[in-house]
Order: sequence, then C-alpha cells, then structure tokens
Amino acid sequence: MIDEDTWLLNQAWLLASRLEKLPADSIWARRSSGVRGNLLRELEFARAAGNPELNKTQREQLLSLLEIGFDYLERGAREKLGA
Repeated sequence: MIDEDTWLLNQAWLLASRLEKLPADSIWARRSSGVRGNLLRELEFARAAGNPELNKTQREQLLSLLEIGFDYLERGAREKLGA
C-alpha cells in the first residue's frame, strides 16, 4: 500500500510532466511555468533529503501547488479544445 507522502510526490511528478506538455502559445502554459518550477524545486528538496517522509510545510506546499497546477492543466486543456 502506498503512503500519503509517496502519493503526493508521485502526483507532483505527474503534474509537472503534464504541465510541460501544454502548448507553448497557451496563456495557461505561461502561467503554469511558475507552478511547474515550484513543483520541481519541492521534488528536488524531497529527493535531496533522502527521506520519503515530508514535513507539514512540504505537504501543505505540495497540496497547494497540486491544486493550482491541476486547475491550470484543466484550463489549458479547455483552451486547446476551444471549450
């Protein structure tokens, strides 16, 4: 069974890779670049620590970035589809 911290880290990697695929001419790609950069930074901090357990601040930061990032990803997809 996967623990919550591992799930958060996996979701962050997944989101970062999907945000990278937004079309470059999309306003949501430009807006999401900061979110993606912050996700990658948080992931690097977690990997550098060598400990899969996140502290409360890291968890809150990742959850906030995931919420914003998935919103931008959805908006970017809607923009691409013309919806």
